[in-house]
Amino acid sequence: MIVAGIDVGSLSTKVVLMEDDRILAANILTTGEEGVVMAKKATDEALRKANISFDQLEYIVTTGCGRKSIPFAKESKSEMMCHAKGAYWLFPSARTVIDIGAESSKIIRLNKNGVVEDFVGNDKCAAGTGIFLDTMAKALEVPIEEVGELSLKHKEKAMISSMCAVFAESEVVSHVHRGTPRNDILAGIHDSIAERIFGMSNRVGIMDDVVMTGGVAKNIGMIKALEEKLGTILHVPEHPRVVGALGAALVALDRK
Repeated sequence: MIVAGIDVGSLSTKVVLMEDDRILAANILTTGEEGVVMAKKATDEALRKANISFDQLEYIVTTGCGRKSIPFAKESKSEMMCHAKGAYWLFPSARTVIDIGAESSKIIRLNKNGVVEDFVGNDKCAAGTGIFLDTMAKALEVPIEEVGELSLKHKEKAMISSMCAVFAESEVVSHVHRGTPRNDILAGIHDSIAERIFGMSNRVGIMDDVVMTGGVAKNIGMIKALEEKLGTILHVPEHPRVVGALGAALVALDRK
């Protein structure tokens, strides 16, 4: 049985194809058109990688903020459920999942069977998300891909006290005008986000092992800041951006 999981996010669309308990292909496209167009494009590219046709797909499940806009899917599931399912499949010892995407962040607590016990999410404010990091990188004129490594070279973390994205950006600009080194500012930004995640974690509790998913998981500076703040090691999948799509594909397989 060949199935597809599609994660339709605000900035990118991710697709994972699976057959039984095996990943056949995965694909990521930056969102540039309406959700249904990007979902079809991303799926078609994944199908080409796997050398199979669309007609061979027996079940398709979507997730993400645009999950309900895909007419060729059989059903849709929440991001929380799919990230939990994908993370648990990759790391069966996982008891906590931290997902930081473009526009939202979530902390999900699982039991030993991978079932969600509790969760908390932040989708009302940009602070603590990928878009916030991207905005800060542009303000500092640093390529987003270099932000993590540069932050690790800090000498003293700059103080970013505001939990509001707008005011935090103003603080960053003030640091720039005062001549604060960029490495120190970036470290302070990561520390500020880690503080927000730490506050969220107090509402559900953090249990080892902790898995981090989402695009921000590719930022080593963010990983280190969170590990320091939470006092634990984070397990990061090789491809953290597709974990939601993987979870959706696993839901599809369950429909067998």
